[in-house]
Amino acid sequence: MRSAALVSVLATVVGLGTAKPTATVPEPPSKRASMPTVTVSGNAFWQGDKRFYIRGIDYQPGGSSAMADPLADTTVCKRDIAEFKKLGVNTIRVYTVDNSANHDECMKELADAGIYVVIDANNPLYSLNRLDPAPSYNTKYLQSIFATIDEFVKYDNTLAFFSGNEVINENVKSTRAARYVKAVTRDMRSYIKSRGYRAVPVGYSAADVAQNRMQLAHYMNCGTEDERSDFFAFNDYSWCNSNFKESGWDQKVKNFTGYGIAIFLSEYGCTTNGRDFDEIAALMSEEMTSVYSGGLMYEYSLEDNGFGIVKIPDSKSSTVKEEKEFSKLAKALKKNPAPEGDGGFTSTTASVACPTKDSNWLVDSTLLPAIPEGAKKFMKDGAGSGPGLKGDGSQNAGEGTSTGDATPGSGKVTGVPSSGSGGGGDGDGDGEENVGNVDKAPFVLTGLVAALTLVGTLVL
Repeated sequence: MRSAALVSVLATVVGLGTAKPTATVPEPPSKRASMPTVTVSGNAFWQGDKRFYIRGIDYQPGGSSAMADPLADTTVCKRDIAEFKKLGVNTIRVYTVDNSANHDECMKELADAGIYVVIDANNPLYSLNRLDPAPSYNTKYLQSIFATIDEFVKYDNTLAFFSGNEVINENVKSTRAARYVKAVTRDMRSYIKSRGYRAVPVGYSAADVAQNRMQLAHYMNCGTEDERSDFFAFNDYSWCNSNFKESGWDQKVKNFTGYGIAIFLSEYGCTTNGRDFDEIAALMSEEMTSVYSGGLMYEYSLEDNGFGIVKIPDSKSSTVKEEKEFSKLAKALKKNPAPEGDGGFTSTTASVACPTKDSNWLVDSTLLPAIPEGAKKFMKDGAGSGPGLKGDGSQNAGEGTSTGDATPGSGKVTGVPSSGSGGGGDGDGDGEENVGNVDKAPFVLTGLVAALTLVGTLVL
């Protein structure tokens, strides 16, 4: 565990020679780091030098239509953290967060429970339009995205950011939005690097659409280093109380073998034929650990779609009713702990060839949209105050859009100090997070953490 106070001092000293302080540089939430940060190296996540598997649950009480941030409501989050502890999860995904709110107390409560958080940077007001993406990729939209990063990057238990969720779906016309999703991923990674933040991994949560699953996966991991994702995740409901082969998961492992970056399931949990959650045994087995880093079960609260495992009487209720699937999930997690060792991971990352245009994939260029001119200032000055969940929205902003294609490599950031490693990076500030001897990163980090902790103890 690193000493947050010492790391903060070191980062400040380095930063004095490179950048002026701005209002959006976050204060550390506490004197000491409450839990170790998770990094990504090769095709796996790491907690220090230990392989980290996502064993979690998707969390959005009230559903997306409620437009409520459960991490900004202390009563709600404390109520549900007690249930997370019963389940034994180590990660939650939150789809909607308010970037104008304070999250210190709930994030600390989660950290105290040993729980990491994956944050969706979009929300219904500030997101891309899948069928008309160009106007929605604008300065106002990116300001909200970057403000969300500002709010959550300061917490050690922020595990990752999603740049989008199921923007591309079974409508083939939506594949044209892939260029913009990838541009947002590039912009988020560039913003994190430009601001000198800890390199929290950034990736995309895809719909499991057979007609374009592999094209999209390859697209998110092709091109120059600044254009590639740190990880790829997808929502998979093909295991319906079946088994590894009948579900087709064996073929998906085969298809993704050698893919080159970390993969996990951002949603799983088919409700057909009941739910015993035998998927967890497969995810934690040697059949999958060389390729997959776990997954998030969909979902915690019972909504109209019928996937939840607890019933919440009302939004302010202090108690929940556990459904029968609650104990089944807890039992499956307990029966199938995270495996020891490295799980047969691939130690180095690798890009793949970009997919070519066909009847199911309408992207006809490897070039990405250039970041809107007005959004470039955020890289230097910070995003400022977030619009929250009551703003005017961004899809119909009508201005501040991209005015052309970017030159490959234009998102590379140089000469900016980083306060930690991650994203497969070496922390040297060269902007090339996915290249080099990244397989050594977790092990070098362990020695660095130990040294900093020792020095921090002496200082304190």
